[in-house]
Amino acid sequence: MEVEVTPTLENDTITTLYEASLNGSVSTLNTLIQRNPLILHRVSLSPFSETPLHIASLLGHLEFCEALLKRKPSLASEVDSERRSPLHLACAEGHTEVVKALLHTNPDVCLAMDKDEMLPLHLAVMRGHIGVIKELTRARPGSIQQNTIDDGSVLHLCVRYNHLEALIFLVQSATRNQQQFLLARDKEGDTVLHLAVRLKQIKTIKHLLMLPEMRTAVSALNKAGLTALEMLVRCPRDFISLKIEKMLLEAGVQTGTAQQGSPSPRIATQPSHQSKRSNIWETLWLRYLKYQSNWIEEKRGTLMVVATVIATMTFQSAINPPGGVWQEDTITGGLNCTTYGICKAGTAVLAYDLPHGFLKFMTFNTTSFFSSLAVVLLLISGFRLENKLMMWILTMAMTSAITFMGLTYFWAQSLVTPDHIVDKVNRMGIPLSIVWVIMLLVVGLVHGVNLFLWVKKFVKKWKQKLLHG
Repeated sequence: MEVEVTPTLENDTITTLYEASLNGSVSTLNTLIQRNPLILHRVSLSPFSETPLHIASLLGHLEFCEALLKRKPSLASEVDSERRSPLHLACAEGHTEVVKALLHTNPDVCLAMDKDEMLPLHLAVMRGHIGVIKELTRARPGSIQQNTIDDGSVLHLCVRYNHLEALIFLVQSATRNQQQFLLARDKEGDTVLHLAVRLKQIKTIKHLLMLPEMRTAVSALNKAGLTALEMLVRCPRDFISLKIEKMLLEAGVQTGTAQQGSPSPRIATQPSHQSKRSNIWETLWLRYLKYQSNWIEEKRGTLMVVATVIATMTFQSAINPPGGVWQEDTITGGLNCTTYGICKAGTAVLAYDLPHGFLKFMTFNTTSFFSSLAVVLLLISGFRLENKLMMWILTMAMTSAITFMGLTYFWAQSLVTPDHIVDKVNRMGIPLSIVWVIMLLVVGLVHGVNLFLWVKKFVKKWKQKLLHG
């Protein structure tokens, strides 16, 4: 589209230039330059933060970009208010031919950072533009070694945005210090393998484990002291997790505790039966019994609903006990109320007839009520529930709420059942009570062992910190 130029104010001429950059109209650009040869030099005086080359590069107008670069090559290094050059914008949009033209004019712009310390290469990797990545690495191969301020190396960006093809190309392009490049870490101390495991990218993990440089360091630790396998163990279990776990174990990934101290050489001897049994139990614990802390964050809302329902039920049981309440003050009412002076209106009938049984009912009911309130309080407190101690307290509180709610039910059932069938009704609950006790013992054992191991590990780390100052 060609814009007709008429003699106007200078600001109108600049505006026309920017309209031409939006449309990619080279003929309009030539007309403007013929009328005012200094127009490109006056761009810096305009109120716009971007130059016409920024706009043309963003929109992929190749001929317009080439015309601008031919007349004023310095536009290639100009930056906008975000400290981004035209090359940044062309790379983000994947305009390969425009990138070629900009690099031909000034290849050093490859190393220019924006306000977020991102190179043009980083933006291209985030979008997975392979053609652009190839041009940038060909112009300045060293740019792939430049880390970002938050996301680690350029390989971390490939994994974070799931661009395996870009990762493969960049790994092949890193001819110098390849092992150091592969083992670069982000702000959490995670390698690209840690990150790929956390995001459960099976294809990426498979490719990384095929690299000799990565296989020699698959048991690297992050800042939390975790290997990639230990990170996986802390994630919710599913079929993808099991497949990744198998891949890591086959690659020789070890746990962090196995790496403390200097590595000892392997001895070609058969492991003892005791060692085999220990490994079996350890594998069983890690895979099936170890408490996974992440589930609570996913089910926080569900737990809140369950705890609220229990609190509501027990509250209603307290104000509407089995057998009902006296509707008015009485000294007879079918019971010997004179023993207590008077049966007050609104008080429980069974509290006068069966005081000991009613007291146990209220004890069970109140315990369940306050246990459920404790769960609600923990869930809304804002505490970090990943903490093993907090999770143990939450689990015990929820278990107590459910158990005492069950006891409340059985005791209320016994209170309102007639004497001639109460024994039969009570015997019905014996098998159920046995099953429930067994379940409580299993849950208590698993969580007790988990808490014991956590305390043991915590004490061990604390002693190591004291020893090493």
